[in-house]
Amino acid sequence: MITVKLTKTVAILSLILYPYLTRAQISDLDEKFACENLENIRNLTITSAEIRENDRSEDPYCYVRGIIAPAIHFHAQLPLKQHWNGRFLQWGDGGKDGDLDYADHRVAEGYAVANSNTGHDNGVEPGASFAFNNRQAEIDFGYRAVHLTVMAGKLLVNQYYKKAPDYSYFEGCSQGGRQGLMEAQRYPNDFDGIVAGAPAFAYQALNASGVWNLQRVYKNNLAGNLASDSDGDGSYDSLQLIEILHEKVLGKCDALDGISDGVIDNPLACDFDPDIDLDDLRCPSEGYSSGCFNEAQINTITDLYSGPVDDSGREVYPGKAFGSEPRWAGYYIPHEGNNMGPSKLVGVAGDHMNYLFYENDPGRTVPDVRDYSYEAKTTGPFPEFHWKDYDINDFYSGKGDLMKSITDATDPNLSQFLKDHEGKLIIYHGWLDTLIVGEDTVDYFEEMVDATFEGDITRAAKDARLFMAPGMGHCAGGPGPNTWDKLVPMVDWVENGIAPDFVVAEHITDGQVDNQRPVCAYPKQAEYVGPINGANDPINWVTENFECR
Repeated sequence: MITVKLTKTVAILSLILYPYLTRAQISDLDEKFACENLENIRNLTITSAEIRENDRSEDPYCYVRGIIAPAIHFHAQLPLKQHWNGRFLQWGDGGKDGDLDYADHRVAEGYAVANSNTGHDNGVEPGASFAFNNRQAEIDFGYRAVHLTVMAGKLLVNQYYKKAPDYSYFEGCSQGGRQGLMEAQRYPNDFDGIVAGAPAFAYQALNASGVWNLQRVYKNNLAGNLASDSDGDGSYDSLQLIEILHEKVLGKCDALDGISDGVIDNPLACDFDPDIDLDDLRCPSEGYSSGCFNEAQINTITDLYSGPVDDSGREVYPGKAFGSEPRWAGYYIPHEGNNMGPSKLVGVAGDHMNYLFYENDPGRTVPDVRDYSYEAKTTGPFPEFHWKDYDINDFYSGKGDLMKSITDATDPNLSQFLKDHEGKLIIYHGWLDTLIVGEDTVDYFEEMVDATFEGDITRAAKDARLFMAPGMGHCAGGPGPNTWDKLVPMVDWVENGIAPDFVVAEHITDGQVDNQRPVCAYPKQAEYVGPINGANDPINWVTENFECR
């Protein structure tokens, strides 16, 4: 009631002062009043609305926060009316989310942007713990929060700009990529264009795989750990074995694309076999060394490349790509540098099976997920569940089917979005991604072509395109060209009908571009066509010296 009275007072004062104000001052007052008045929307719970500064622009914007029952907190970043480009953008999330993400750069470009915490706050419920015996939170996280935030964002756009957006887009990577595909499958009318990067669409499979991979490394008292003790003091201080392995892989497969640049353009074409190609580096005994591989370590390498299968031989998830070895250390290899806690363990996998895989949560997380020897207390009022006790055979047992139905965005039939709604889809993925494997995205794309376009890749290319970036890690980074604006080609496609045959990606070191390449729409790949005998000279690694073939 007080807010309403103050708003009315400001409005009355502004009318009185109008004759004495400049046009810019009047415009500022109008924008402030219009923004703050969003708090009075009667059919949407708004907790605050104010003009804010933007670190990425000289222009402020209208910032709005609200709640969608029971626990979805959302916000919207609305450019001032004269700066709006007529477009709405839903900004995707990462990890298990639980916070509000900003897209200041897109607001500076004129987009009206919305995002949510997907129904939980990671400050008090970190990791997957928000889902403990909480089906509503799982549903909100799985699909409900994004869709309802889109609805709220579009309502705010209508109220603030007095018109609907001309076009609506989604942009996200990782968890955001999963959200984008989920939207295309469940809510095909929400967007005109969806950009889904490194999508975690097979959500339960990739997390089951993450746990299985960790089990391979940790079993038998870390016998197959790829970090080694170089000075005999009992600490895993050396990652030299991973460097040696990587050089071996590059030595066999780097030049397959015609260029020796430390990047394998198509890992699926590489035929590296650890059992054969590391034979000259086998240790003479089962001891540890930073210069040779024991049998347990070769088995670990083979398992990571192969990926998990159950006892019936059914594949759960693809293995790691050839060439991705340097990134294993951060995600899966316990060593001195990560305090024996690789990020997949202390981050997204250490508690996933406790709260987000089974229909009935098996128990709380153990006190220290890094302690493989700890035996979970499985009885009593608050039982525990240790990730080491997860059985990969549970994946196809039916025990995880309910959660798959909530979180997985694996439906390949996108007819309603791509055909009926005439939407456009861009998927991109880095071949060096060790968190979410690129091969699975290729498989999904091909399944989508089969299910939606009867296997006609040419027909599919009119509405959906996949870009596999050689040498790119998870969403960004890596030794290959990995930086480009993900949204621009989508906007050009939706609004101007120009489908992207390739995107120009760059690798930047210390602010300077030192490698530039077209990343071609799948299944084409960039081939070097530059100066003869100059393929291995970085000076020739520029877009005009490559063609998509």
